[in-house]
Amino acid sequence: MRMKRLFLLSLLALLAFPAVALAGGRDVQVQLLGLNDFHGHLESTTPGGIVPAPGAARVPAGGAEYLATHLREKEATNRENTLIVSAGDLIGASPLLSALFHDEPTIEAMNQMGLDLNAVGNHEFDEGAAELQRMQRGGCHPVDGCLDGTGFNGAEFNFLAANVVNELGQTIFPAYSIKKFDGIKVGFIGMTLEGTPSIVSPSGVAGLEFLDEAETANRYAAELRRRHGVRAVVVLLHEGGVQSQPGGINDCNGISGPIVDIVGRTTDQVDLFVTGHTHSAYNCVIDGRPVTSASSFGRLLTDIDLVLDRRSKDVVQVSANNQIVTQNVFKAMDMTQLIERYAEIAAPLRDRVIGRISADITQANDASLEQAAGNLIADAQHAATASPETGAAVAAFMNPGGVRAPFTFAPSGAEAPGEVTYGEAFTVQPFGNSLVTMTLTGQQILDMLRSQWCGQTFARVLLPSDSVHYTFDQSVATSLLPAGPGQPVVPCAGAPNPVSSLTIGGTPVDPAASYRITVNSFLADGGDNFPVLRQGTDRLGGEVDTDALEDYLAPSLNGTPIGPPALDRIDVIP
Repeated sequence: MRMKRLFLLSLLALLAFPAVALAGGRDVQVQLLGLNDFHGHLESTTPGGIVPAPGAARVPAGGAEYLATHLREKEATNRENTLIVSAGDLIGASPLLSALFHDEPTIEAMNQMGLDLNAVGNHEFDEGAAELQRMQRGGCHPVDGCLDGTGFNGAEFNFLAANVVNELGQTIFPAYSIKKFDGIKVGFIGMTLEGTPSIVSPSGVAGLEFLDEAETANRYAAELRRRHGVRAVVVLLHEGGVQSQPGGINDCNGISGPIVDIVGRTTDQVDLFVTGHTHSAYNCVIDGRPVTSASSFGRLLTDIDLVLDRRSKDVVQVSANNQIVTQNVFKAMDMTQLIERYAEIAAPLRDRVIGRISADITQANDASLEQAAGNLIADAQHAATASPETGAAVAAFMNPGGVRAPFTFAPSGAEAPGEVTYGEAFTVQPFGNSLVTMTLTGQQILDMLRSQWCGQTFARVLLPSDSVHYTFDQSVATSLLPAGPGQPVVPCAGAPNPVSSLTIGGTPVDPAASYRITVNSFLADGGDNFPVLRQGTDRLGGEVDTDALEDYLAPSLNGTPIGPPALDRIDVIP
């Protein structure tokens, strides 16, 4: 209601003072170009495409060469009053080209693109707070040095972290930034999700406290107004929500998730929320305020137009549009040069042999939708978290969408038959998610397995470690899926469970007992529509999943090559 009221007041003012309005004396037009969850996806081959609307074809999207072109074209339409902002996870969980160099290539690319502000996300803490501060100030990595041999100057844009404080109660980065547009101040408050400590390695955030998002926004919105006379406030928040299916990139179909509560508890002094974390695309109005998210990996950018009133110094109108970063524009040559330079340096690291296999380990699904490559990854994650020191996990589950390629026995590069290079392993599992070990009851595990069908548009059967075995009824499972394309998903509440005879470690699972299980951080956040995983308790962040895979493959370098895991963990009743 507040935004509508301001918009009506603005229209009345235009009608009452047409000469002033035509002269541009009252309004200031500001363009914000929003990103979130870029995750170091510099190369155009890594982000994958995006589906713009239900039933539409997937469109190739993303890549720094194309993102830079789109940003520059948009910026040219309002050179004086454009700001490029990011809602977190700019780095971390990155593809090989950026990750090998501790994400320095991504920081350098964003400097060249002209990024102005980045709110910290949870993945910015993957290598710890000290490493994140190095990203801002520059300097070579304390262990690996500057691998490209040219030094590292750090980010020319500002990191913001209003709700991350040290033991003295001080923010580790500025809480906000004030920008002036034709003399009108706009405050930008940057935050990550309060739950960051539960999904990153504890050592990386030791001594830090992550505060409530809404309370923090309210505090600094008041401070901006009281101390600096700022009336227009934008929140860059690395927390978000998800749409119900179907939903397009500019839809807001049944938005749910933490963002709804956060916005509802935030003062109406905040005019706009640019959000992230869930890797979802949406364009919403929640509690009268616009709330946007540009999916992930640089596949979208959010074009936001603000109208600032010179008299009130406040926002009187907001419009937003999620735009696909298409790959049908000219490549930005400075991005091409940056990518090529790092690719050349990365070659010897990329080609490092980390293990041996005895045959192809494929993504081919059997009748249960098991696959050998996913089973192998689940085994690696279980092995990495099975000890008391790393989580005491009794099982692990891997999302099939996170397995992007097979392990191939025949050489595809410098390696000999059966050798697995680091680059090949990274291609199989490229997202660089951290492992999360949590406690679930047996009933919650059963509910998780039921969610492989209910609440889904298609079956998403998780790949289990070899400690897990169960049976599911295909006819019941099929009844939990939409009847056809465009049909609504089947809610899980009250739905029958196709799963039976669930055992872990050969012992039947007791619904009332507690079990430690491991998933990646994407699933731990409820990704792929597994909301029960958000309920897991006693969470312990672990190593990056690619490191766990390398550790699992390492004994095969001088020992027996690893063969394809048997597809015998899930049985199907037709």
